Amino acid sequence: MAVKREFQPKFKRGEHDVRELLRVYLVTDEALCVHHDLLDIVQVAARAGVTCVQLREKHLSTGAFVAKARALRELLNRYAPDVPLMINDRVDVALAAQADGVHVGQEDMPLADVRALMPNGLIGLSVHSAQTMQAALAQRSLLDYVGLGPIYPTATKSDAAAPVGLDGLAHIRAMSTVPIVAIGGIGVDNAQAVMQQGADGIAVVSAICSAERPDLVVQHLSTTVRQVLSSLPIHAAGENG
Repeated sequence: MAVKREFQPKFKRGEHDVRELLRVYLVTDEALCVHHDLLDIVQVAARAGVTCVQLREKHLSTGAFVAKARALRELLNRYAPDVPLMINDRVDVALAAQADGVHVGQEDMPLADVRALMPNGLIGLSVHSAQTMQAALAQRSLLDYVGLGPIYPTATKSDAAAPVGLDGLAHIRAMSTVPIVAIGGIGVDNAQAVMQQGADGIAVVSAICSAERPDLVVQHLSTTVRQVLSSLPIHAAGENG
């Protein structure tokens, strides 16, 4: 008889400053890991300053996805206990691996259902425009942050929407104080510009996964993010909170 395990994430909702968890947010893509194994990259990146890891491996079977998520959970617990593990799209995988939360897209499980399954987990939602951000704000009580993008053109997501751009990021930032992690085409050359438009953090894929020295990339990004944040006033509150 199977024993039912209660979902108990290490990073429980409401116990942490979500903005701090978003500062340098690694999204995995094993196909881009040309110099190192994925687990080695995550270990090095987390120890170098990554503040959150999202496992996004859409080509894996459910069993392989769960196994990879559990391996990452164990790795982070051992080498970077202050770094949460998020799972892309798959609530079932997040629950099975005892991850800290899930990041869902516009076409995935409705937020109300995700929250019912993960009452104390972290939930992120992808938004691509002012319209999708407005819809997200209508469900603000259910989510912890939004992932906004792509900011720039990107080849890491085949079905990516049109780029939002820096102006679009600034406009959407002004709509609300909900934590925003920007994603899409972001690397060491443009991280500063993205942060200066009000993002709370940057989500990075190829710039870390494909690097020969992912630790140096993470350190550079982390320094850039902290420098910009230290020079900016606190975000003004939007009408929708």
